Amino acid sequence: MSTAPVPAVADGTSGSPTAAARSAARRRVAQVWAGRIGLAVFVIGGWQAFTAWGLVDPFFFGQPSGIAKRLVELFQDGTGFGSFYSNIWTTIQEALLGFVVGSLTGVVFGVALGQSRYLADVLGPYIKMVNAIPRIVLGSIFIVAFGIGVTPKILLAAVLVFFIVFFNAFQGVREVDRNILANARVLGASQLQIIRHVVVPSALTWIIASLHSAFGFAIVGALVGEVLGAQSGLGLVIKTAQNNFDPNGVFATMLVISVIVLGAEWLIGKLERRLLSWRPPSPSEAAGL
Repeated sequence: MSTAPVPAVADGTSGSPTAAARSAARRRVAQVWAGRIGLAVFVIGGWQAFTAWGLVDPFFFGQPSGIAKRLVELFQDGTGFGSFYSNIWTTIQEALLGFVVGSLTGVVFGVALGQSRYLADVLGPYIKMVNAIPRIVLGSIFIVAFGIGVTPKILLAAVLVFFIVFFNAFQGVREVDRNILANARVLGASQLQIIRHVVVPSALTWIIASLHSAFGFAIVGALVGEVLGAQSGLGLVIKTAQNNFDPNGVFATMLVISVIVLGAEWLIGKLERRLLSWRPPSPSEAAGL
């Protein structure tokens, strides 16, 4: 009976190419997190050391230990206009609604104008004119028109999101392969079917890419509106801390905002992988399988 060894099957067992690729991917993830943590320790530790040694004035630039203490105080004691949790929820609501409104209108207008050269020629100059208006001016106009409630913040956030999504959707529609469109028409597809099954899926990569930065702009729009005039929200917390010469309060609130944006970015990444699951993986993605 032959005793020759049986070649290992590439099923993820030790020594197979798949196992080696997964091991390399795990090492890379570990290296990335080590770099991230190391950079954070370097920046925060250096900041704390410089303020402790008197090289940086904590009165103007705050101090990491003071920021942590102020953050605990905000969550435990709240603010002069409600609990810190309620202020966080107010800003999230405004940003989320503005994100949804701005994204939907941006996609609709981007697809419509990308499909119709006539609409693009007619509405293009007006869209560029509105996009050129400083956002803080729009925020003031919205507050004068709608008061200091949540409506002007939602509108300002929606405007910021709209232009990001619109220009990406518009360009994505213009980049659709004309041969595919011609083949769909030859096969008898209606205009609505072409938009649904060809144009939108083809432009989806552009649209999803814009959403990664769009939510951050939605937060910015909500915060700017709250700074201009509000009854609650993180923007008002920042404005109050600024007026009280409290840099630790400003940085503590900014830290909370950063966590919110990172959480939204993670959710959008999950949505992207789900919606674009039909797309073949890129070389970098395939290397990590």
